[in-house]
Amino acid sequence: MRQSLFKEVMLPVSDLQLGMHVVKLDRPWEETSFLIQGFIIQSNEELVQIQSQCRTVYVQVRITEVVKFQKSVADRRSGRSATDGERRGYDKPLTEEKITYINQINFNEAMGEGLMSFTSARSLAAGIMDGLRIGQAINMNRCREVVEGVVGTIIKNQDVLRFLSQIKHKDEYTAEHSMNVCVLSATFARFLGLAEFEIRGIAIAGLLHDVGKAKVPLDILNKPSRFNQDEARIMSSHARWGRDMLMSLPQGDRLAVDVAHSHHERVDGKGYPRGLKAGQIPYYAKVVAIADAYDAITSNRVYGNARTSYQALSIIKAGAGTQFDTELAGEFIKCIGLYSPGSLVELTNGEVGVVLFADSKNRLRPRILLVRDEQKNVRFPEKLLNLNHPNNESYAILQELPNGSYDIDVGELVAKGLRIGS
Repeated sequence: MRQSLFKEVMLPVSDLQLGMHVVKLDRPWEETSFLIQGFIIQSNEELVQIQSQCRTVYVQVRITEVVKFQKSVADRRSGRSATDGERRGYDKPLTEEKITYINQINFNEAMGEGLMSFTSARSLAAGIMDGLRIGQAINMNRCREVVEGVVGTIIKNQDVLRFLSQIKHKDEYTAEHSMNVCVLSATFARFLGLAEFEIRGIAIAGLLHDVGKAKVPLDILNKPSRFNQDEARIMSSHARWGRDMLMSLPQGDRLAVDVAHSHHERVDGKGYPRGLKAGQIPYYAKVVAIADAYDAITSNRVYGNARTSYQALSIIKAGAGTQFDTELAGEFIKCIGLYSPGSLVELTNGEVGVVLFADSKNRLRPRILLVRDEQKNVRFPEKLLNLNHPNNESYAILQELPNGSYDIDVGELVAKGLRIGS
């Protein structure tokens, strides 16, 4: 019998590199998204897919090259610090060169598709939390399908879903928050210039980052006053519970596991559940943590009213270097901009409007839909105002207002069939 020329060598997924021939996984092939049983890793997308679905794999190596191969793997390991993030391969984005995205379609054209993606994501987020409370497992295939639509919309137009994410209801906070973090995380990842496959991974992680809250008793989750010590301990356990839930799934996502477990860690080491410091926190968890904080601050919750986008960004800026990664905090502020789509603003002449989107050349003078006149009376019909147009130089924004001011609700405007022209 002819002796085989190859040997199967087991590797943790953090040691995988492009060009390696994967022949066996630590789980059945049919429980993964891979269509072919055995393949050569040819792209970063395939690399992150393996890293997100497996812990260890077997690669094929020529018998005569095994010793040399194992030495090269050991050398690469010794050349990097053994932080939590690096052991998983998530200490930095896989995209080495920043990708520049441009809007492919205008706001109105994207609105129809955006509403479908938004509605699907909201329904899925609510269904996940409700299902987990009665013992149902998360359908990861459905999550990936919905996220595909969300990311597709964001790639085509960065503003529409961020605009729709301003539609919030206090009594649906937990589910809507997960949906909004999905949208904001994906939008931020696009701004950072990450590849589409990474944006999809971050979007799934954002959608599932709080699944552990399904195990938190509702009387604690919805408590309108400050937690006592025992309640705070139970609430903080949601990060560990989320990790356990996602790790138990046959088609789980390791990136989502890391984010669920680490999105409340702080770069100064004072976060939970493990007290990780800056270099130990997975990169994607740092991204989602900022989106998570921004949406929480700008939402009405049982124990507090929403604050403006400007106030939220000020809080994030103040937390840079202690709670948040300094570089990512700065990039997020640039991504959102001073006047975020969907925010309410009052002009110096007293008129009030909804920010639709900003001109990339001058984000301080966005396009606004005026819905109240100088005396705060309802405008009918509404008026579209482009502050960046030369004819409108006399107009200026005085201040941002919380959603709901002067009985203006962005959700109601969208429900009425908001149309803004091109």
